[in-house]
Amino acid sequence: MTDISKSNLFTLRTSGKIAELQSKEIERKLSLYQVFVKLYEHHSGLLEEILQKEDLSLSIVPGLNSSYVQGVVDNGKVYLITNLSENKTQTLLQPQQIWTIGRDRHCGICISDKYLSRRHAAIQYIDTEDAPGFYLVDFKSTNGSFVNGECVYQKIRLKEGDRVRIGSLTFHFFYNQTSRTLPTVAMELLMQLSSRKSCNVDDTLSNFAPEKYLPEITDQAIPFTKNFSLDYQNSNDGFSSEQKSDILDRFFSQGTPSPI
Repeated sequence: MTDISKSNLFTLRTSGKIAELQSKEIERKLSLYQVFVKLYEHHSGLLEEILQKEDLSLSIVPGLNSSYVQGVVDNGKVYLITNLSENKTQTLLQPQQIWTIGRDRHCGICISDKYLSRRHAAIQYIDTEDAPGFYLVDFKSTNGSFVNGECVYQKIRLKEGDRVRIGSLTFHFFYNQTSRTLPTVAMELLMQLSSRKSCNVDDTLSNFAPEKYLPEITDQAIPFTKNFSLDYQNSNDGFSSEQKSDILDRFFSQGTPSPI
């Protein structure tokens, strides 16, 4: 009888120790939570920097890509390019130029994040005379939306390089509204490419008559005449360097080149 009482007493003492440890752990977590609440209320920018560093540390891990959204305006077409959905790059066209973001599967950008509201926010393109561009709109979400650490309370215009946080996800926004045409590739580089793809340039050139092609002479191309394994400038085939470059441009544009 005495042994049983001692056993019960030992069990009670052990249970009391466990309960005390659990209580202290709860107090520690609550204290830590209060610290983060104060940090969020008074130093949201610092908390955002901490989250950004965490995001950067994850981005260097193999297999984890940085998240981004790129707004594109190209010859009247407006669309987004992003890797937020399914962790792969997609081009998203939307006739109303409004891309909704949230956990709901009907959202244009659906993200499985428990800290996101079902309809959390949207990116909208507004074509106004004074400030055309892409704007972030928050739908009064539970955890809010942030641009560069500042909470979004009303529609805000996104700028190149802005850092946006929604839920636990941070991504960068890029704005593309310009394009340019690059100059043609120099003759020597085309020769190098053709040799690596086992193309017979002499046979290709022999199928064209020099007098049929009178390419425009431009001053944009910088000739590469040294340190190349193939040099066709001294060949006696009746073609100038400019004519060869034009013929090769036509040759490579006839079909998709095979992989190098």
